[in-house]
Amino acid sequence: MPKSSLVPDDGYRELLEGLKSRIRSSQMHAAISVNQELILLYWQIGQEILIRQEQQGWGSKVIDRLSADLRQAFPELRGFSRSNLKYMRAFAKAWPNLLNLPIGQRYADQLPWRHNQALIDKLDSHEERLWYARKSVENGWSRAVLLAQIESGLYLQKRGTATTNFDRTLPQSQSDLAHEIIKDPYHLDFLLVDENIRHQDLKRALVAHIRDFLVELGVGFAFAGKDYRIEIGGDEFVLDLLFYHLELRCFVIIELKMDEFKAEYSGRMNLLIAAVDEQVRKPSDQPSIGIILCKTKNQTIAEYAIRNLRNPIAVAEHRLPNLLPTPEQLQLELESAVQQIEAAEEE
Repeated sequence: MPKSSLVPDDGYRELLEGLKSRIRSSQMHAAISVNQELILLYWQIGQEILIRQEQQGWGSKVIDRLSADLRQAFPELRGFSRSNLKYMRAFAKAWPNLLNLPIGQRYADQLPWRHNQALIDKLDSHEERLWYARKSVENGWSRAVLLAQIESGLYLQKRGTATTNFDRTLPQSQSDLAHEIIKDPYHLDFLLVDENIRHQDLKRALVAHIRDFLVELGVGFAFAGKDYRIEIGGDEFVLDLLFYHLELRCFVIIELKMDEFKAEYSGRMNLLIAAVDEQVRKPSDQPSIGIILCKTKNQTIAEYAIRNLRNPIAVAEHRLPNLLPTPEQLQLELESAVQQIEAAEEE
């Protein structure tokens, strides 16, 4: 009988999968450890260069020489080019107190080197750099996602003017996190629409580009449905868009409005949230949240409208793209320009 046939079936697959999971976990922890060691090494090299240039007056040529000597001493290692040594110096300057921070707040050494290079290249403010580094660690952003979030101005949007009643309707831990996920305004530049689009057309356009919309909403949103129907007192109500937020562990209702915020919008949203909490929400879910997206809003009216409501609601604005003129518009403009030139020549 072949030796392999002696392997018992009972419990073997469980053992195998358990070992594979343990090995993968070990590899991941090892990779994280190696990355942290590398980042700290780069920081220390950058510090040495900074000290000698700023305190001892060494010139820029030290980087050229150091690069050549390090590459000669460690030909098998990459990362000691002249440009990378300059990044190390910039990295040490950007995080002067890195080793003095508590481990839980040392986000820079938890990120890959190319993430740190992006933070150095794209940001000048230490506060912004720290915010994006923390978000990258917390959300596991790839470098491409990090760059996209920086380009979209996520930091400024998160500190925007969304009107909410979260402080009064949610526990503090949930309120703080809910504030983090709300933007104002939401930029819908990925849509091929203009500001005259109708409500239903906007819903269809967002669903057709749901991946882009999820990127704009931010990390953690999962699409649950469009035109979600729910019955209240024998009448049917239709929710524009329904999402579930994986970190908040709650449903998020989004109502789209093509005009300025009106006070009655908050009453409808309050009703929808109550119905979702009663009929859809599971015991393990947190209270549902509503987001009213309007073309514009009066801050004072929005604050008054949601202030005394029991359910958590945010009011924010959306920005639709400014489309290029149509071929017909371009033709008309061209003909007009030609006529103006001809008239000027006749004069």
